[in-house]
Amino acid sequence: MTRIRFWAVFIGLLPAMLFAAGEVYRPVAVTPPPPVREFRGAWIATVANIDWPSKPGLSVAEQKAELIALLDRAVQLKLNAIIFQVRPSSDAVYASAIEPWSEYLTGTMGRAPQPLYDPLAFAIEEAHKRGLELHAWFNPFRALHPQNKSPVALNHISRTHPELVRKYGDKIWLDPGEPSVRAYVLRVVMDVVRRYDVDGVQFDDYFYPYPEKDTAGREREFPDGATWQKFGLANGFLNRDDWRRANVNQFIQSVYQSIKALKPRVKFGISPFGIWRPMNPPQIRGLDAYAKLYADSRLWLANGWVDYFAPQLYWAVEPKEQSFPALLNWWVQQNPKGRHLWPGLKAANVGEKWGPDEIARQIKVTRSQSGARGEIFYHLRNLTDNHALTDAVRAEYTQTALVPASPWLDSVPPDKPKLTVVENSHSSLRVNWETAGEPAWLWILQYRTNEVWATEILPAHQTTRTFENSKPDVIAVSAVDRVGNVSSPAAIKKTQPVRSGKGMIILN
Repeated sequence: MTRIRFWAVFIGLLPAMLFAAGEVYRPVAVTPPPPVREFRGAWIATVANIDWPSKPGLSVAEQKAELIALLDRAVQLKLNAIIFQVRPSSDAVYASAIEPWSEYLTGTMGRAPQPLYDPLAFAIEEAHKRGLELHAWFNPFRALHPQNKSPVALNHISRTHPELVRKYGDKIWLDPGEPSVRAYVLRVVMDVVRRYDVDGVQFDDYFYPYPEKDTAGREREFPDGATWQKFGLANGFLNRDDWRRANVNQFIQSVYQSIKALKPRVKFGISPFGIWRPMNPPQIRGLDAYAKLYADSRLWLANGWVDYFAPQLYWAVEPKEQSFPALLNWWVQQNPKGRHLWPGLKAANVGEKWGPDEIARQIKVTRSQSGARGEIFYHLRNLTDNHALTDAVRAEYTQTALVPASPWLDSVPPDKPKLTVVENSHSSLRVNWETAGEPAWLWILQYRTNEVWATEILPAHQTTRTFENSKPDVIAVSAVDRVGNVSSPAAIKKTQPVRSGKGMIILN
């Protein structure tokens, strides 16, 4: 063999010879274990500065720093969703051309943050960077909260359309019986769905107001007599209560249908009072939300006008008359469409009424209840500031979890990603991956070492991983889309180069 030919052959074999001392990764067909599927949400309440910002009038830098700290803590606790209150009282924690800036930001209703920024856009961006869903939480019919302190802005609906609001107790309320009210609130909701990359929209338990009493202790009547005459009796309703429920039912259905028409992937959820009616199930006692709030929430669930349902089960496991497990089981039975059921847990009770073990028990009960896969905590600062509660939740959330998929919205999985080895030295390995089709919402990175699998759920922007000092036997990456569908995994397996009897290097 000539010297030139010898060196040509040697250089051609050099890459394989360099790997001979280490390992080679080759594509492989493998099925990693499925990731944990569980909704783990927390409400961020802006009303009265409960969660964020901690007080009105903070600088923009301080507001951003507080919100980032809350989101970071959510990630540390292995939560996967935030329910962010964007409209506490017909005001806006975002840039709106319809309603005034909330006073909980600057201390003055209608005054924008300076320098100008959009808190909702910022919250979405920072949540998504961390792989957290962000749902926009609206209070649909509350017009003014008694804790409002600043003058009412000129563009608040109580000033622009005073004929649509009603004073009830110490609150100002939009009248749900007015068709123009329902159209107005729908416009507000759809403005946010249209302009922001939210993952969901949520209403809480306020529809018609909770009953107020007068000085003699008698229950006040909601002052909608004129509306009832004009839109109830005139349209054939013989019972005012039925008419009030019909107003709310029509509104809920229209919100659901409007969201699906514009952005089908955006989930719509409701978190109603946890008792539909007393004696449902028979042992239950408490407020009759059907008769007092005019909220026929069982109907909304049964008709599939929601993608998820989060009844506020703010009671402990043991007491019979408001039993957490009995109510949860009853709600599961009211769900013929198979929508998500994620109960609301009152973390705020820990330290006042309960020990942290109560929340841990409720998580365990939810996991043991077929048809319920996750929970939402009221509210996030309880999880971040109560160290005993933090420890209890951390003990339950030992692994990261994916939000359960919503197959009625979309059941087509994304394309399998492309996984490549970009650096493989003696002690480290770096791999990259990329989408092969639609952009991914999340990535599932799984790797096996000594027959033990580890799973990480990563945000969309994270598309590389370096393994130092311990290279896995198998690495797999799957793409996740916005409604939770998971692609087939792209996988590689470590193989040892072997030397043939003739001294040739062969890759297994």
